[in-house]
Amino acid sequence: MNFFQAQSKARRSTLVLVVLFVCAIFAIVAITNLLLMSVIVFNATGQFFSSWADVEYYFDWRMFWTTGLVVAAVIAGGTLFKFIQLSAGGRVVAESLGGKIIAQDSDDPDRRKVLNVVEEMAIASGVAVPPVYLLQGGGINAFAAGHSSNDAVIGITHGAMRHLTRDELQGVIAHEFSHIFNGDMRLNLRLIGVLHGVLLIGMIGYYLLRGMQHVRHRGRDTGGAILAILVLAFGLMAVGFVGTTIGQLIKAMVSRQREYLADASAVRYTRNRNGIGGALKKIGGLSSGGLLGSPAAAEYSHAYFAEGASSFFTALLSTHPPLEKRIRKIDPGWDGRFIRPVPEPPGFSPETAPAGKTQQQKLDATASVVEAMLAIELMGRPQEAHIEHAHTLIDQLPEVLRTEAKNPLGAQGIILAMLADRDPAIREVQWATKDDAGNPVVLAKALSLVGSIAGLPKALRLPLVDMAMPSLRVLSLPQYKVFRALLTGFIKADKRIALSEWILEQLVLHQLDIVYGLRKRDKERYSYLGAVKVPAELLLSMLAHAEHHSESDAQKAFTAGIQSIGATALDFQSRSKMTPSTLTIALDELAKMKPLVKERFLKACLACVSKDGRVTIAGIEILRAIAAGLDCPLSPVLPAKDAGTELSD
Repeated sequence: MNFFQAQSKARRSTLVLVVLFVCAIFAIVAITNLLLMSVIVFNATGQFFSSWADVEYYFDWRMFWTTGLVVAAVIAGGTLFKFIQLSAGGRVVAESLGGKIIAQDSDDPDRRKVLNVVEEMAIASGVAVPPVYLLQGGGINAFAAGHSSNDAVIGITHGAMRHLTRDELQGVIAHEFSHIFNGDMRLNLRLIGVLHGVLLIGMIGYYLLRGMQHVRHRGRDTGGAILAILVLAFGLMAVGFVGTTIGQLIKAMVSRQREYLADASAVRYTRNRNGIGGALKKIGGLSSGGLLGSPAAAEYSHAYFAEGASSFFTALLSTHPPLEKRIRKIDPGWDGRFIRPVPEPPGFSPETAPAGKTQQQKLDATASVVEAMLAIELMGRPQEAHIEHAHTLIDQLPEVLRTEAKNPLGAQGIILAMLADRDPAIREVQWATKDDAGNPVVLAKALSLVGSIAGLPKALRLPLVDMAMPSLRVLSLPQYKVFRALLTGFIKADKRIALSEWILEQLVLHQLDIVYGLRKRDKERYSYLGAVKVPAELLLSMLAHAEHHSESDAQKAFTAGIQSIGATALDFQSRSKMTPSTLTIALDELAKMKPLVKERFLKACLACVSKDGRVTIAGIEILRAIAAGLDCPLSPVLPAKDAGTELSD
């Protein structure tokens, strides 16, 4: 199952979740009405239902529907509240669990180890590096949270950071990246929102009961009120108990099989069973297992790498398969003994992988169409070779740029320096914007990095942008707006927008605008390419023009692209119809395609940029920008096995 099939399956799982949610509401409404009728019958007869005739006699449809509407309104209100709260993305989950973001420029060896592993996995996958949050607690656990890779975060416990080796940590992080790519992460957030409404009724009863201690001290005439509140509180808690049971059942139904799939994906990514297998064995050998100390741990129980909360419900309806079963699927020859974890020595923290085989690799200037097609086929499923290639890319970045990418000021400077124009007159216009507070400092940093960026091979530009993204995500909203204005000002300084500038704008602003709430997430609704005929024609024609200089060659490339997917009804468009704004609008509309349609479109894109069976670095950059705009992670195209030349621009 590839990335697009997994995304499509996740959409179907969401539909199942909606059906289960509706069933849960009906069950809770029925039980609530049963409780109310029991109280009414008891008040009238002194006993609960003695026969079905009592039910028929006292049943009141008006009360039934009124109760149903009230219960449904409470559940819907709780769900809506949680959805709004979670709309800010994965950071909300991390912060509610008490997580603190790990600074990208941290020099603590353990934190550096975690950041390096996440960085490598992100670059190998072709997505921006997500921020990492550290959760206090000695248990070994982790999670990925967010609606997509645009706003995803990784969370990891202090126990995992201290007790896991680098290989084990890589296995855990690979497991979490699998959840990102398979659509599990988005499904988890929706599940949290839905179940919050279901559980809200029981929470109301619980807080009413807690409030009883304040009622007791208000005087002697409160006995009737106390009794009424007690009856109401215990009744709501009883309904909440049912809701909690239903909620835990839904979590278990949705989550268990996905954990097996994520474990298998982690082994496939790393080619190392001992990595994730060792992590699971250490969880079993630790007294605290994977437990989190946060009061909110149970709410997000289905999102963790391992069981993170302990209660009656988690024991009865666990959201994760038993550790023993997970380990045996990874390591069939396991002897049944867990590993008692010992904290790893804090001194060992390689920047990337241990040096050796990756240091001497060279970057090719082009890739074959077969290699590029393989990158699309393996989208969301990075292989060991991709991780090794990520090591190479990171190692070949100049130290000054790696360092600057790890702080917000340096990250802003890197992006702006990439947009510095070669014409001195235009560059002077770019650096003349100093109206807003903070501009002079950012501009000075960008100016200091222009030389380093100018000598950077093209193949290293996108990995550097990916590395800078987590630092850009910690800006305040006012700071981001200043940076955004600078970026667009740099692009427009020469009164025209080059394709390379449009690509960088798409890669940076598409994600950050979502993170900072300046752009809504795209809802996938187009199930066939004909529904987006005009946008598809524009983007495919742009790709053909970009990599083929003559009109006739561009038209041939366009024809090859549409024929490769059988979309011959699409028409070739001239350059005159292509402006940055029309291309951006077209890409935004194409982002609303359903996953399997996106797969077809990206294959056509590849055919349009290929030339004589090869794809240039520039062509790969365009593909990556379009894939990012479609929320599809495109791994770096692997160099040819016989590559032996240095990268040239």
